[in-house]
Amino acid sequence: MATMPMEYVARALEMDETRGMMKAIIDAESEQILGFTVLGVEGGELMSAVQLAMMGKLPYTALRDAIFAHPTIAECLNNLFARVE
Repeated sequence: MATMPMEYVARALEMDETRGMMKAIIDAESEQILGFTVLGVEGGELMSAVQLAMMGKLPYTALRDAIFAHPTIAECLNNLFARVE
């Protein structure tokens, strides 16, 4: 599992919209993303990116190690998936 408050998201800080959080559930064996929740600015955009990874059966490490455009909300996925416990 990985959780992160939106106040850790650089773009959310720039937009002064830091309310909310993200949470992802990961299968320990396959490393696939089983579920994702986001309550915060541009949550639908984040959800779509994670949904594509889930549909493609990518391991969470694909999002953790990806290079995302800056400044975007999506670049927070690196930090979220780096927090997998």
